[in-house]
Formats: sequence, C-alpha cells, structure tokens
Amino acid sequence: MRASPNALPWLSLSLVIIALDQLTKHIVLIALQPYVPKEVIAGLLNWTLAFNTGAAFSFLAGADGWQRWLFGALAIGVSAMLAFWLSRTERRDWRNALPFSLIIGGAIGNLIDRLRLGHVTDFIQVYHQDWVFPSFNIADSAISIGAVLLVVGGFASRKSPDAGG
Repeated sequence: MRASPNALPWLSLSLVIIALDQLTKHIVLIALQPYVPKEVIAGLLNWTLAFNTGAAFSFLAGADGWQRWLFGALAIGVSAMLAFWLSRTERRDWRNALPFSLIIGGAIGNLIDRLRLGHVTDFIQVYHQDWVFPSFNIADSAISIGAVLLVVGGFASRKSPDAGG
C-alpha cells in the first residue's frame, strides 16, 4: 500500500502570503506618511501607516523591547509546529492544510518585520464614525482567516452522538 502524499506543497501558499505581505508593506512605507489616513472607502476604509512593536491589538507594545524576541520566537515555534503538522497531513486535506499555510505565511511575514525593523508595519484601517478597528496588514489577515478556518473546521468535523458516527 502506497502512502498518500503529505501537505507540504501547501507551503507554497505560505510563500505567496509572505511575498504579498512584504510587497504591500514596502509600497506603503514609500507611499504613506505615518499615522496620516488616506481615504479608500469613505466611512469604512483608510490606508494608514502605523507601526506596532507588540502583538495583536498592540498587546505589549509598551514593553521595553523584549517582546520583539518573544513574538519572534513564538512565530518560529508555531510555524515549525504547523509545518510539522503539514508533513503529517494528507495533501488533499485542504481543511487543515489551508489554515496551517495561511497562519505560517502570516507569522513569517510579521516575523520578517520584527527582525528587520523592530516592529510590524500595519496599514489597513477599518472604521465607522468614531469607532476605529486597530490597523492591520496582509499577514495579520492571513493569521486571522487561518485561525477562523481552523475553528470552523473543528466544529464542522465534529459528529453528533446520534449521527451514527
């Protein structure tokens, strides 16, 4: 019996996410002034260049700099773990391979910023009237979508006790 191929080729999606993330960050660093919104869709979306030394929602952004290494180590550890899981996942199992690949791409995209710049470059700002969602980037979006897909996939794969299963 022949073993089915693993899902490591899904890492090509991670590479696409990393490339898009780094390309868009390069563009906004050239085109935008820090913290000066450029309206894209009135009442909904701005491009606003911002820098985050913390994690999601600026968690630990005010720390003394050690958080850069903590979040870097977490990105490497989580990416390595997910890559290992990809090696144990069947290639056709896109319900797991897709979110793993998105999270890896996002984690590495932000890791590059942390190592190169000491902070993460954010630029997508969603808002409505006085409410403003924290700025984010392509890498953050990939991580969030991947996490949601993992949760949804986890619920979808559960079988109810009376389903005969």
